[in-house]
Amino acid sequence: MFKRDQRPEPDRIDVIIGESAVISGEIRCEASVRIDGVMENGRIETLGNVIIGPNARVLADIQAKTVSVSGAYKGDLTAQRVELLEGGRMWGAIRVGSFLLDEGAYMHGELIMLGEETPENPFEPEPEAGPEQAAEAAADDT
Repeated sequence: MFKRDQRPEPDRIDVIIGESAVISGEIRCEASVRIDGVMENGRIETLGNVIIGPNARVLADIQAKTVSVSGAYKGDLTAQRVELLEGGRMWGAIRVGSFLLDEGAYMHGELIMLGEETPENPFEPEPEAGPEQAAEAAADDT
């Protein structure tokens, strides 16, 4: 994603948006981002973590390592891990490898668990046999 040879410490916070701040736009960085204010119509892209504080309201697409939500979030989110903490609220599509949902949190949207391969769905009906498969099955019965 970025062109530096050395990767940052994901726990180091480079960007802090305070409680009284309202921003709109794009944030790209290599370390973590903490939002305690309002972000409207934006995008956050980081190799680190995103922390959405309890009073924050974030309307943005996010791509990060880990995202912790204690406030309100709406958008499309892709991360290795998402933590929806007590009091946190989320709306949107979440693509994630690991998802933690605390009691007292709210989510409305689509949760897509990412992995190496998609497991077989045991609830999908078997495909209907076409004329060739039906003839083969009849021949096997004789």
